[in-house]
This record gives sequence, structure tokens and C-alpha cells, in this order.
Amino acid sequence: MSDSTVWWVLAGVAVAVEMVTGTFYLLMLAVGLSAAAIAAHVGASLVVQVAVAAVVGGAACITLHLIRGKPSRGDTEANRNINLDIGETVQVATWNADRTANVQYRGANWAVVAANGYAITAPGAHRVCELDGNRLVVEPLAGAGMPSTNA
Repeated sequence: MSDSTVWWVLAGVAVAVEMVTGTFYLLMLAVGLSAAAIAAHVGASLVVQVAVAAVVGGAACITLHLIRGKPSRGDTEANRNINLDIGETVQVATWNADRTANVQYRGANWAVVAANGYAITAPGAHRVCELDGNRLVVEPLAGAGMPSTNA
């Protein structure tokens, strides 16, 4: 079996395993293996083929990592697609002096905290704008008589 055939088979195996695992990193390594197969087609030595596979595959993985990045914590806390509580309404009966309260929500007792920029002093309907750990961060509903003190 020729060198190029071995590289193509390895690239195919990497793509098949990637389909099972769902990561894109094996796909990037398959790009490197394909580059090595092309190097074999043009007559490069085995050392050059291995170097091409390592450099191209490694560069593709690093590029993918830099492009994808790591989502920050704030990206998920206020994302309605992840936290279905975002946008829901809760009724706050009383507020504590530290801008926290306890509410019944979805059949359980939840800790509630006022969103930054809101001076909450009155009970009433509030909208969940994000989750902070196991606390609901709320802001007053528009027209609920709760003026914002946003700076």
C-alpha cells in the first residue's frame, strides 16, 4: 500500500471517529492527515509527510480553538435559549434591606436579587433577567411603578 493511501485511510478514520464524538478537533487533524496524503502524492519523503501532518493538523486545531474561544459565564446566565426562566414573571411580596427577597416560583422557594441599577423598594411583579447561581436576578416590569435608577 502506498504512503498516500495510508494517509487517506487515516484521514477517513479520523473523520468517522469525529462523527461519533462530535468534536471538530478530530476533523482538523483529518485536514492535517489529508495534507500529508497530498505531500505523499507529490513525492515528499516520509519525514516531510509526518511534519506536514503535524504542522497542518496542529495549526488547524489551534485556529479552531482561537475561533471558538470559551464562552464567558455571562453569556449563559442571561441567555433565554439556555435558561428558560429568563423573561418569566415572579411576584415579590416583600424586599429585604439588602435588595434580596424570597419568592415562590415553579413550586419552590427561590432567592431573588435586584438587578444592578434598580432601586427596588416596593413589592410587585418583576421579570427574571438572568440567573446568578441559584438566585433569580429580577427587574421591575415596565409600568409597575418602579422607576429605574440606571446610571
